[in-house]
Amino acid sequence: MKFALLLSLAAAAFAQHRDPAIIDDLVTANHILASEGILDGYGHVSVRNPANPNHYFLARSLAPGLVTPADIIEYDLDGNAMGDTRLSYRERFIHGEIYKMRPDVMAIVHDHSPAVIPFSVSSVPLRAVSHMAAFIGEGIPVYEIRDVDGMTDMLVSDQKRGQALAKVLGNHPAALMRGHGAAVVGATVKEAVGRAVYLDLNARVQEQAILLGGKVT
Repeated sequence: MKFALLLSLAAAAFAQHRDPAIIDDLVTANHILASEGILDGYGHVSVRNPANPNHYFLARSLAPGLVTPADIIEYDLDGNAMGDTRLSYRERFIHGEIYKMRPDVMAIVHDHSPAVIPFSVSSVPLRAVSHMAAFIGEGIPVYEIRDVDGMTDMLVSDQKRGQALAKVLGNHPAALMRGHGAAVVGATVKEAVGRAVYLDLNARVQEQAILLGGKVT
């Protein structure tokens, strides 16, 4: 009982330091990305805590379309939940390790976009063929988890794999994850959401251009 009370008090203390507008943006981001088909039941989006850059907000393990403000948990950059024992996403290490390496990043989307995945497994690179995808004009890297841990379940479920993904991402706005999806970053949660949406759209446009059979510019 005492332990449960301490956890409850800790959670309440952390809740006092939350900016409601940031939390509302994060909830809305989950709903938009789910509605657009970018996030399936397992994708997720986070935002760095502007009051504490060494912490970030992420929903508990829940389908993005169902996320409410009450579902948002605060984490440190090692993926530890602050005063909350609810089930966490296994791939939360994507977020913490990118935030560690990229102080300019304030929001991250990890998705399993069906349009993007083919470019993560093909020798055909994903290129900016639409003006709305200009943010990947300098190219986009592909993360190969086998280079890190050999044959795995392909989940970035620990700090080692998260660090490797962050290194592949480097200073790019996004990285593809071979056979898995993508990690997309932004200076705001709105920018990260927009980039995730247009990365998916650009992939579909590029595929359609390729299928026409002519030269693609």
